[in-house]
Amino acid sequence: MGDLNFISKALIVLGVFLILIGIILPLASKIPFIGRLPGDIYIKKDNFVFYFPLATCIILSILFTLLLNLFFRR
Repeated sequence: MGDLNFISKALIVLGVFLILIGIILPLASKIPFIGRLPGDIYIKKDNFVFYFPLATCIILSILFTLLLNLFFRR
C-alpha cells in the first residue's frame, strides 16, 4: 500500500506542475528578459536561423531546483 500512496502523491504533484507550466508559458512572452539574455546563442545566416537559449535554460534550471528543494526537503 505504501507504493501506491507514493505514486498517487507523485501524480498529483506532476499534475499541479503541468498546470502551472500551462499557466506560465503564455505569460512568459510578456517577461522582457526571458530568451534574450547574454549567453543565449543566436546565429542568423541567409536562410538559416539557429537559436538556443543557453543562459535562460541555466537560470530557469537553478530557479526550479531551488523551488523543488524547498517543497521536497525533509
